[in-house]
Amino acid sequence: MKRNLPPLLALRAFEAAARHLSFSKAGEELNVTQAAISRQIKILETFLNHSLFNRLTRQVELTPFGKSYLAAAASALDTVEQATREIMTQHRSLAVSILPSIGSLWLMERMTGFACAYPEIEMHISSSMEPVDFKRHNIDLAVRLGKLPGQSYDPSLPQIDFKMVEDWSDVGAIHLWDDFIAPVCSPKLLEKFGPIETPEDLNRYCLIYNSRRPDCWPAWLKANDACAVTGSGRLEVSHSFIAAKAAREGLGIACLSSIEIEPWSLSDQLVRPFADYVQSAGAYYLVGSRERLAAPDAKLFHDWLIAQY
Repeated sequence: MKRNLPPLLALRAFEAAARHLSFSKAGEELNVTQAAISRQIKILETFLNHSLFNRLTRQVELTPFGKSYLAAAASALDTVEQATREIMTQHRSLAVSILPSIGSLWLMERMTGFACAYPEIEMHISSSMEPVDFKRHNIDLAVRLGKLPGQSYDPSLPQIDFKMVEDWSDVGAIHLWDDFIAPVCSPKLLEKFGPIETPEDLNRYCLIYNSRRPDCWPAWLKANDACAVTGSGRLEVSHSFIAAKAAREGLGIACLSSIEIEPWSLSDQLVRPFADYVQSAGAYYLVGSRERLAAPDAKLFHDWLIAQY
């Protein structure tokens, strides 16, 4: 018997628009225009012979029929998605988003180690600092730096204000590494301008600032009772991996996360003038849907990441 099913594109457009209560946000999720979403919903309403939305001046709301149909449509799409996921897991793959800083400095070059250890898992690696939307970005897991919702953090510590995910609903986070910061520089720079024995000696050097983490230098100096230190100059860059490379080239002293430079094989190119680190208010996490984080492949990747540092 022939199935009397609604158009799938129209059903997807309706479910996204109903979930967001916004045609424009549904368009962003499905990578189509707001007008395209509106057209698909009209197609579905014609097919059903019922109105799904009340179109107000600046928003939309579901009709009673729309609310009832959303429950059925969402359940059906969830069933299809789950069945698809189960079939696809027979072909094991992981789509992972990593931070550009640790990715460019050391992690990407080590990913071949994971591939060799688990050749049955097909890896898809991307690099971004943006908050993750796992469905829209088609990402399984992400390595992100930030604070967990609902937790309190010491305001005197270097603050990490990065937003890790778009929406924490049904999203979990597994701790990877704490974040510690310290000044680093080229040994040739020390040879040129003399040894650094106290924080005040930093006034002979240009200080390299990462604009994405502007609190690093002020917080480190405050923790070392050296708030008056300004350096002989200031170089501002847009990413920590650029700051690390600028320090390696002898352009100044950068204040960086330990994980960004310690696993990097540059023992003869970067040194720490001071022994102590300052811990940040935040940490590195492996984030993903709770279901995905519980999967065996995610556990393998987590354990491999932990072993790298």
